[in-house]
Amino acid sequence: MTIKNLPLLAKTVIDGFMNGFNKSTVKGPGLEFSQYRSYQPGDDLRWLDWRMFARSDRYYIRESEVETSISVRFLVDASASMNHNDNGVRKIDYARFLAASLAYLVNLQGDAAGLYVFKDGGLFTLSSKADPQHLQRIYHQLDQIQANGTFTKPAHYKELFAGSGRKELLVFITDMYQQDGEIYKVLDSLAALRHEVVVFHLMGNNELDFDFKGYSALEDLETGETVEIDTQQAKKAYKEKLDQHLAEIRMQLLGKHIVYRMINTSQPLDDALRAFLVQRNKGL
Repeated sequence: MTIKNLPLLAKTVIDGFMNGFNKSTVKGPGLEFSQYRSYQPGDDLRWLDWRMFARSDRYYIRESEVETSISVRFLVDASASMNHNDNGVRKIDYARFLAASLAYLVNLQGDAAGLYVFKDGGLFTLSSKADPQHLQRIYHQLDQIQANGTFTKPAHYKELFAGSGRKELLVFITDMYQQDGEIYKVLDSLAALRHEVVVFHLMGNNELDFDFKGYSALEDLETGETVEIDTQQAKKAYKEKLDQHLAEIRMQLLGKHIVYRMINTSQPLDDALRAFLVQRNKGL
């Protein structure tokens, strides 16, 4: 997190442990041989391997590895609550570093990346493309993000639904702060389009541990409202409510077939990504 140059940070994070990992491939008929499998009724007879039939008197289909090109859109929550600070790390900074690193990985695989920023009630859009120049545009826009105002109003969501028409991967980075279920609503709409949606939920360590030493009041960064606190007396009740809140978020998103991952912003970025990508590679 001490590296302030986004391209350098992204390359440092990804190159350290992603060499050849999570290659974007699927099984199917293609040019690069992968494996054999037994013939099943309905299989395309063009992919029968007659040499294997001659040797074994059984029908086998040649399966191959073919490259897939996908579109990955990064959705970044830049409402004022993302200014939450834990030990010098703001959620919005962690979000920009996370998005930059994953965008670098996407570009490395030859896939298209786009950026959508929910900020100050509106929506900034940068459509998906697969070229190094476009990656630099994404870096520039991420570097310019300032967390302000409230979450984006539904009137601006139409830009989110104007994709290529094919299935996409949507990576949403947010603190899940919402006043009237507005984040759930946009996720409902995205999931209904049959896109694959991954939500990274950012939480500060001081939020998770209710560690606000030296403070007697907390301020809502979006409404400006304050509440008096007694950290010693409130900690147990707070932890119980937080556990219930996080469990509810997880169940809500899993019920929509959305991949959910909570990240503590005190966790080193490379560790957080490694844990997620290993889990994803296992299909968990």
